[in-house]
Amino acid sequence: MIDRNASEFRNFVELYEKAPLLELGAMADERREQLHPEGVVTYIVDRNINYTNVCVADCKFCAFYRRPKHDEGYVLSFEQIGRKIDEAKELGAVQILMQGGHNPYIPFEWYLDLLRYIKRNHPIHIHGFSPSEVDFFATRFRMSLEDVIRELMAAGLNSVPGGGGEILVQSVRDRVAKKKAGADRWLEVMEVAHRLGMKTSVTMMYGLGETLADRIEHLVRVQEVQQRTGGFTAFITWPLQPEHTEMEGTPKTDAVTYLRTVAMARLVLKDVPNLQASWVTMGLKIGQISLRFGCNDFGSLMIEENVVSAAGTTHSATIEEMQRSIVDAGFKAARRRQDYTVIPDTTPLPQVA
Repeated sequence: MIDRNASEFRNFVELYEKAPLLELGAMADERREQLHPEGVVTYIVDRNINYTNVCVADCKFCAFYRRPKHDEGYVLSFEQIGRKIDEAKELGAVQILMQGGHNPYIPFEWYLDLLRYIKRNHPIHIHGFSPSEVDFFATRFRMSLEDVIRELMAAGLNSVPGGGGEILVQSVRDRVAKKKAGADRWLEVMEVAHRLGMKTSVTMMYGLGETLADRIEHLVRVQEVQQRTGGFTAFITWPLQPEHTEMEGTPKTDAVTYLRTVAMARLVLKDVPNLQASWVTMGLKIGQISLRFGCNDFGSLMIEENVVSAAGTTHSATIEEMQRSIVDAGFKAARRRQDYTVIPDTTPLPQVA
């Protein structure tokens, strides 16, 4: 539990609330430059594959899921997933981001068989199964977290995405996602994955009615895990997209709030090496500005995206537009892999419309 009386915590909250926007951005930009003095902003070409939308978590902020027996519920076949991977690879994708709902009808062996099928027939880096899904597997199949993660790794899982983090404060989660992994459990999944040699990303979705102190608590808890494990490769934050959800009508946060939030993330997360811009939710211009508010990565081309778009947010871009945004912000653009190693310029640039 975070000591909310700690002076550093209070200072972070005060900085978040009161610091002039440009001063806060300059502080974050200075920290980014210390971590990444080479002046390069990276991006990745990948595809988001949601293998099922059937879910029993009933998160109030999600427009994507369908309850069991719903006419619009689906589970993709291995062959459908394979075709999506092949299409993505033709466009230069170096990984897939594979996540889905908490589907009570899928046996654990299905997930293992899927991973083996992909590695055998459509080899690619698999960044898959968020901590919430891992927790669901452990609970549903009466397994330990260690055993779940070991079996997924043995079958071909390469890294774990930070989805389902929302706000890692239990009172907030109880209000908007009470059936999903709690704050402590979510972080426990990540620590176990790190201990077993798995690298992961970490996220924060804000705008759920939480306080500024709640957001800082989320960041501080992530930093504490990182100090223990060093397993987080990157942090990504974005605001709630309330359209078509149970939270429709919740006031949307603005671009200034986003820029203040990414800047604070860069200042609090001293040991998380990479900060990713969320142009998919904020648009290219705000994504570009965030490169001067602490971000050193422009995220994904997003060949396919279903969850955010289900809530009515549909920002898209070509590789050329992403590169131009990076260069116009004063940086060199470089494609990367999941581990943030840069792909040499000699690799042909895919043409994506």
